[in-house]
Amino acid sequence: MTDFAPLLVPDKGQHAHILYPVRAAGFEEWLAGQPERSRAIVAASRFKGKPGEFLIIPGNKPDEWNAAVGVSETLGPWDLAPAAAKLPEGSYRLADGVPGIAALGWLLVHHRFDRYRRDPDPIPQRTLVTPEPARIDETVRLAQAVALVRDMVDTPAADMGPADLAALAEKIAAEHGAAFSVTQGDALAQGYPMVAAVGRAATRERAPRLIELIWGKGGADHPRIAIIGKGVCFDSGGLDIKPSAGMLLMKKDMGGAAHALALARLVMQAKLPVTLHLLIPAVENAVSADAFRPGDILRARTGKTVEIGNTDAEGRLILADALARAVEEKPALILDFATLTGAARVALGPELPALFANDDALAADLLSAAEAISDPLWRMPLWKPYVEMLKSEVADINNAGSGGFAGAVTAALFLAEFVADDIPWAHLDTFAWRPAAKPGRPKGGEALGLSAAWEMLRRRFG
Repeated sequence: MTDFAPLLVPDKGQHAHILYPVRAAGFEEWLAGQPERSRAIVAASRFKGKPGEFLIIPGNKPDEWNAAVGVSETLGPWDLAPAAAKLPEGSYRLADGVPGIAALGWLLVHHRFDRYRRDPDPIPQRTLVTPEPARIDETVRLAQAVALVRDMVDTPAADMGPADLAALAEKIAAEHGAAFSVTQGDALAQGYPMVAAVGRAATRERAPRLIELIWGKGGADHPRIAIIGKGVCFDSGGLDIKPSAGMLLMKKDMGGAAHALALARLVMQAKLPVTLHLLIPAVENAVSADAFRPGDILRARTGKTVEIGNTDAEGRLILADALARAVEEKPALILDFATLTGAARVALGPELPALFANDDALAADLLSAAEAISDPLWRMPLWKPYVEMLKSEVADINNAGSGGFAGAVTAALFLAEFVADDIPWAHLDTFAWRPAAKPGRPKGGEALGLSAAWEMLRRRFG
């Protein structure tokens, strides 16, 4: 794991190169204040202060140089990343103002997933000095959380199976004095029958399990919050098997679990006055003679019967049992993260998680936090008339919507069947993957919706 702490330090007047944040709208004003020599360099380089542009401005001595950085009107988390990715080792400070959330992108430029590289390229260490010492620890923890999600999602399924997921959760629980438990075998089949059914085709070493972590003092002054993550460590599609192209990225189908675990760690690190209940149903949706079948009828933890219309709609099955367990404790709110539907990606693309919520206040708080932290979400409707698409002729509900329409909505409506109406609940259908690299955001696993959820919890309970 990248050590981010030395990369963001208090400004104590130490030597540092100056970074001039320049906005396109204020470019002429900024240019007018520069020395004639600098203006000539700017003109020759055609630097205009557009976001992502970057220019070295030499001083009178070899080590006396500064840099101009094109940024957006409101300094966002990724505005300094293009410059940070190109700057040599050294210390830097903004010419005016504070880095704020832009420090996050600065830190994440230094993260690489190089676990499987024999000779990884060294990363220049660029330190940002900040006049906001009170925000350093929080920003470092958030960078660690994003890096945790990326590393977990990027790890191949052979090394990130249900047992590996449980071991990592147990390690984090131990670091924070949280109670930890794993339900598997006969106890899983009895208590979480849909988790057991989805994962039963996997080998014994990759057997399904329900991972739980409980942290906090309890009591009325520590409201209970439940965080749930879909932990499908590899998804073949089951007997409704995916084509090879559709299977290629399915190591990332535990991205919801990665988000949930990273968010839980943020809650514990910040010592929020809450009682935290983390639940991760961890399975591999494999193919064998014992695999659950299209047309099978499963009985959920709640007793509701579910007809299997598609074995590739397995994520909602395991989440349903985890949601039912969380509801039993009557939490103040439930958040779940899942790489649940391709339909959400068709609707919103790879960078915009779909938000579903049964509570307008919770949805509004999440959207407000998302805007403030520049980690966007888009609310989608829990359009109840579409429950008809999940109708079964032989069971209480079908796990796959008929007709092929509104796939993200029907998936969320399926989950809603297992959540009490009086418990605020939000479901984030996230991609957990970045298909193309950007500065500070390499191609691969990505935390999408994590920062927004954390900002919401921090505002509500911090």
